[in-house]
Amino acid sequence: MEISQDDLLLLQKAFFKEKGLVRQHLDSYNEFIDHRLQEVIDETGEIDIEIPESPYKIKLGQLYIIDPQQRITGPYITEVDGTKHEIYPKEARFRNLTYAAPLALEMTPIVDGRELEPELVLIGNLPVMLKSKLCVLSQLLPEELIRHGEDPNDTGGYFIVNGSERVIVALEDLAPNRILVDIDTRGAKPVYQAKIFSTTVGFRARIQLRMKSDGAIYVSMPGVPTEIPFVILMRALGLETDKEIAEAVSPEKILQNELESSFEKATGFDTVKDAIMYIGNRVAHGQVEEYRFQKAESILDRNFLPHVGRTFEERKEKALFLGEMACRAIGLKLGRRQLDDKDHFKNKRLKLGGPLLADLFRVVFRNLCRDIKYQLERMGLKRRMLTISAAVRPGIITQRLQHALATGNWGRGRVGITQLLDRTNNVSTLSHLRRLQSPLSR
Repeated sequence: MEISQDDLLLLQKAFFKEKGLVRQHLDSYNEFIDHRLQEVIDETGEIDIEIPESPYKIKLGQLYIIDPQQRITGPYITEVDGTKHEIYPKEARFRNLTYAAPLALEMTPIVDGRELEPELVLIGNLPVMLKSKLCVLSQLLPEELIRHGEDPNDTGGYFIVNGSERVIVALEDLAPNRILVDIDTRGAKPVYQAKIFSTTVGFRARIQLRMKSDGAIYVSMPGVPTEIPFVILMRALGLETDKEIAEAVSPEKILQNELESSFEKATGFDTVKDAIMYIGNRVAHGQVEEYRFQKAESILDRNFLPHVGRTFEERKEKALFLGEMACRAIGLKLGRRQLDDKDHFKNKRLKLGGPLLADLFRVVFRNLCRDIKYQLERMGLKRRMLTISAAVRPGIITQRLQHALATGNWGRGRVGITQLLDRTNNVSTLSHLRRLQSPLSR
């Protein structure tokens, strides 16, 4: 069935009317509210309070978007006299306020294995994206919007921080957890390499496998100052025999023959323990043997390919994954495969507001947990068992989130994430809300 030009035009109009042009921002923020916030809290799980006589724990439960005292469930403001009331974006713009909603977390003390009464504690304020599910405007009809001083055609998708409108500009990034092969031609002879940005919650590790001019393969990963010979790393991951290692790379003899130099580099390291100790000697030189062994095991589990898993059980899978990386690098050398184009769209991803705010909230929430632990341990030493809320400073989360959105400074060298929304005209506003930033240098 052929679609006429008129029908296509109607379809486009209907799509833009229903979805709008900034749906990507709103969906990303709503997903952050629904899932990512709770996931960050569940990662921490509980806080151990270590005081001499009676150590206890605080279990972190469900997160609610509500103010514990006044039961306010949307964007609000605390006046000078301490009263709180809900606000609309217009008031936030005129009074230079931040349009933010309260976050309350259920915290339960566990003393001697027994759970006490849970307490709902205000942990901070979360800036609200306009027209998202937390925003009061998302429920209103055009006539009601006009009554509240809002433009019914405003798409939302931005924040109001200290009265100014800030937009999170989408970041273009290399796709995580994908193997990319290329050739390093800087030296006299080409080096064939496969690399991957292994990404899991709150952690990103760059793993690189290089096939050097002598034909030997080496692997570099975070936490190990030197490159590790490929065969030694495969042994450390639990593949003990040469046959297992060769078959993990490829069942084809031609590809297996390319591993000869790599096996020569691993002479003298024939058991799993020897291989792990080789890594341990590089990461904890001069320490006692037991500590070197533990340190090497911890790096293999936590720093090496964390997206595959971060426990002992996943080591075999990591070995097979590393074998696939080696297979691709050898395939590139033998001319069996092409270079991967890192500028191709399939190797790109967009980071929108949701994942960026989740990264920021994870860092801030861990700071809050450390502060709660410190405050409660200090109170415990003074023999004062107070309520949890007395030890929680909501300003830690509130100020850090506000500061990041107001300045665009996300920490760890990431700057310019948010920008002042361009209000020259309607088209420039829409253009700004759909813009992407490339991390490449100018």
